[in-house]
Amino acid sequence: MPFFKVTLIRSAIGLPKKTSAVLQALGLRKRMATVFHPVSPQVAGQIMAVKELVAVSEVEHALTKAEMRANRKPDPGYYIETPASAALDPRI
Repeated sequence: MPFFKVTLIRSAIGLPKKTSAVLQALGLRKRMATVFHPVSPQVAGQIMAVKELVAVSEVEHALTKAEMRANRKPDPGYYIETPASAALDPRI
């Protein structure tokens, strides 16, 4: 079942209350917040009402908050890089 991945890119400060109400109905309160909604005509209509403020993509599965946090987390540890000369000379 496909989902809309909706991210609030621009703030609704200074915009009409109707626009702020649509964002609240979508569950978007802060900038860069991301929510997932099942694909439906009702949700598509809400997104079209605030299309200038949000970024939308269609994904196959909705991510949980824990999965989204894990995607943002950098890889633990460090990487050891060998110089190019070490790759050519086996004595090093």
